[in-house]
Amino acid sequence: MKKLLFGTVLLALVLAGPISPVMAAGGRMDVGVSVPLPPPLMFPAPPQLVVIPETDVYVAPDVDVDVFFYGGWWWRPWEGRWYRSQRYDSGWGYYKGNPSFYGHVPSGWRNDYRQGRWKGHQWDRRKVPHQQVQKNWQGWERDKHWEKQNHWGVRDLRKQPQQSQQKYRDDQRRQQESRDRDRLDKERRDRDKRDKDKRDKRDDDRRDRR
Repeated sequence: MKKLLFGTVLLALVLAGPISPVMAAGGRMDVGVSVPLPPPLMFPAPPQLVVIPETDVYVAPDVDVDVFFYGGWWWRPWEGRWYRSQRYDSGWGYYKGNPSFYGHVPSGWRNDYRQGRWKGHQWDRRKVPHQQVQKNWQGWERDKHWEKQNHWGVRDLRKQPQQSQQKYRDDQRRQQESRDRDRLDKERRDRDKRDKDKRDKRDDDRRDRR
């Protein structure tokens, strides 16, 4: 009886297949949807991070692709989708939709970083080893650590007029909406292409059977 029960359980596990990396990473996904995973990221050295002013979002400014750290996870966009991992260089799992923090990330943050300016003010950028960020991010967020550190290192940020802040938020909202539209358009084009490829393959199969 025990052998029969063991065999039944083993057969069920084989039929179920391996656990998806998406589920293993804690991501959200629809059952039955196969999503390609991004390639591993190659870092010449462990990354150093910079916190984006007025947020608790960290970025790796010295790599060519966008890599963020937020809420205890590493995040990266790839081919119109989002992925996250608890390691910065591998283990990426698909995350359905846009992460909540991304709406607060300006699309031009790299230019701001290179110029050392934020909203027209001097930005004294401070790089932090990723080990410190991963160890302390919760306490820093709770205690408003970066806001107290000279307002994220941005000089005179607190003196910015309320009207300018509202304009900046409106600009960021419009940029986010534009990014969302572009992403949806790409997903639609990709879906249409896949559907066309399937139809073409079916037509080829019918012709081969004749």
